[in-house]
Amino acid sequence: MDVKNREDYKKMALSPFFKAGMLTVMPMGTIAGLKIIELNDQQCKVTVPYKYVNKNPFNTTYWAVLGMAAEMASGAMVQMYTHKTKPSVSMFVTGCKAKFIKRAVGLTTFICDEGHIIADKVQKAIQTKEPQTIINNIKGFDEQNNLLVEFEFEWSIKARSK
Repeated sequence: MDVKNREDYKKMALSPFFKAGMLTVMPMGTIAGLKIIELNDQQCKVTVPYKYVNKNPFNTTYWAVLGMAAEMASGAMVQMYTHKTKPSVSMFVTGCKAKFIKRAVGLTTFICDEGHIIADKVQKAIQTKEPQTIINNIKGFDEQNNLLVEFEFEWSIKARSK
């Protein structure tokens, strides 16, 4: 896979202008305050704050907002590895599981650290022209590094025919 394409995607995703672009493709993520704070070949970190528009009646971050941030941590990595590939690769969430451990009442940081799994599956999809399934585990932590939530996202990827 092309290192330059990955570097281009990282530069774009970490740019201060990414938030403006995100408003057009993921407006709820912008409203919720999602932010990619780290993206490299092995991991992606996404933060989401606890704030008025993100809270539920129990004064914690709404589970769907947490899910959106977790999906972004995983999805940004899949997008990075599929960015400008030849042939292009489609991606689609086909499953999601979650386990809530503690209340999310502050800044939550989601970490997807399975870049090697994603890279292997994307390469296999391109080489074999067969659909592939990627299962990513994403963990959410509070500011004291306490585990709050665990998500599992299942992605279906497929190299498009020319």
